Amino acid sequence: MRNLLRLCPLLLAAVLLSGTAPAFAGNRVALVIANSAYQHAPSLTNPVNDGAVMAKTLKEAGFNSVDFRHDLSALDTRRVLRDFADATRNADIAVVYYAGHGIEVEGSNYLIPVDAKLERDTDVYDEALSLDRVLVAVEPAKQLRLVILDACRDNPFGKTMKRTVAARGIGRGLAQVEPTSPNTLIAYSAKAGFTAQDGDGANSPFTVALSKHLTTPGLDVRRAFGFVRDDVLKSTGNKQEPFVYGSLGGEDVPLVPVKVTAAATVAPAPNPQADIRRDYELALQVGNKAAWAAFLAQHPDGFYASLAKLQVEKIGAEQAHAAATEKAKQAEAERDRLAALGAQKDAQAKAAADAKAAEQAQLAAQKAKEQAQQQAAAAEQQRVNLAAAAPSAAPASTASPAGTNVATLTPATAPADLSRSVQTELGRVGCFSGAADGTWSTSSQRSLSQFNRYAGTKLDVKVASTDALDAVKAKPSRVCPLVCEHGFKADGDKCTKIVCREGYAVNDDNECEKKRAAKPAKPATAKRDDGDERPARQRPQAGGAAGGYGAAAGIAAAAGAGRAAGGGQVICNSTGCRPVSRGCHLEYRGGGGPGNDANAEVCR
Repeated sequence: MRNLLRLCPLLLAAVLLSGTAPAFAGNRVALVIANSAYQHAPSLTNPVNDGAVMAKTLKEAGFNSVDFRHDLSALDTRRVLRDFADATRNADIAVVYYAGHGIEVEGSNYLIPVDAKLERDTDVYDEALSLDRVLVAVEPAKQLRLVILDACRDNPFGKTMKRTVAARGIGRGLAQVEPTSPNTLIAYSAKAGFTAQDGDGANSPFTVALSKHLTTPGLDVRRAFGFVRDDVLKSTGNKQEPFVYGSLGGEDVPLVPVKVTAAATVAPAPNPQADIRRDYELALQVGNKAAWAAFLAQHPDGFYASLAKLQVEKIGAEQAHAAATEKAKQAEAERDRLAALGAQKDAQAKAAADAKAAEQAQLAAQKAKEQAQQQAAAAEQQRVNLAAAAPSAAPASTASPAGTNVATLTPATAPADLSRSVQTELGRVGCFSGAADGTWSTSSQRSLSQFNRYAGTKLDVKVASTDALDAVKAKPSRVCPLVCEHGFKADGDKCTKIVCREGYAVNDDNECEKKRAAKPAKPATAKRDDGDERPARQRPQAGGAAGGYGAAAGIAAAAGAGRAAGGGQVICNSTGCRPVSRGCHLEYRGGGGPGNDANAEVCR
């Protein structure tokens, strides 16, 4: 009994240590694929180097299995993924790292093997590997499924392949994804629609940051990617921003567990506001309701909680607007259907009223959505400004209780300042020619839409956002083509007036064309009588009855006394001839003969 009492403090310490340390990661497997030696495109320098670094990093982190392959054909890639799927059945954590070329077609992402030709856009289905195929390989893992893609390079295949359908979209970089399996994260070296840099050294900036942070013992994988993002932004001058898609639960999920020792000392507590800020930025990257719900469950109060609630309200307003739009479409279709079927007036009136009400609800939802987007953008701008002013300082002085509208903490001109900044940047890249007045008008929306078209982005044009500002700032030079007014032509970044030589002038096609000699003016002629201006076939003529048409001319002559009343015209038919009524005239309708009068009396 005495010995048992002596052991109790040690047992208690062990229990406390095991309760505070992250759960052991268990069986961990990894697959590293790096493609550099492309057979039908220029070779890439860094992918094999990047793959070697990541394979070494994961092996040193104690992974049970790390399979490193490089320069794989399509067939070899399928075999490797099939074998790796067998290895993940007994794994707690499964990681796939891919470096090489990737391509987005019609919103789906594909990894490109080294033997792919991709002469046509439809060849991706046969010669490339879908990202979904990779997700199938990691799906059996129990605790974490992680896919890392350093494949957001500028793809040469997208520029040369033929389009079998003109409308089929081939984007820059990779498309945004939403994993359907739980506990799945997909990390891009650059966010959707953007390309990544290979860097000046032997490894890409993304892989350098990964090897530094991803396998830090005890560090949650989401926070590790937050550190990776910060490092890449810093090393690329804010031109490349890694993104993570998917979500995990509330427990920390480190790739490498903390080694617990008896002499372990309690580390100093980290800055709580810094931790909350990183969690907030991670939720902002994911950008869905589940991510914000997880953030608010962990941080229900304070400055960042108020910002998160505004983001939730924005998402809710966007979803409500989408639902109202769909309902308005259905109501309008029902109204048109009943009208086409000739339904009863009561039913048509009810359908019209429903359509009108749905339209009003759609407009209200649109207004609420825009207001929520503006408030969220203003609050986000305030956060960015605070972080820039004091990166290490916690915004305790601006912390607000739950439910406080953070928009009231922002100066009234914050949305206008953001709009003005976006307008200024759009003007710099040649997409906006108006004055940067801070008013997000129709012309500003049209300018951002033009930027989307030429830059390959999918930014929301309804409101000026920090995402739009970052995307435009990332462009170092002109994006939109220079458009000049009539009589001017593009000369570099300026419009110069077109000067034609003597005897030539600018035509409608903005080209110099020889002037034509002026035609002489026609001499003025006296206006003829109304009866003379009409064609001969419309002038008064007699129509006859069965008794003979020659006699009708004599009758018409006999009726000459009444011409003054009818403008000098006489109409004849089977009943005889009479003067045309005052204010009326004859029109020739063709034909003529028994029972078919050639002229008709027209009164206006």
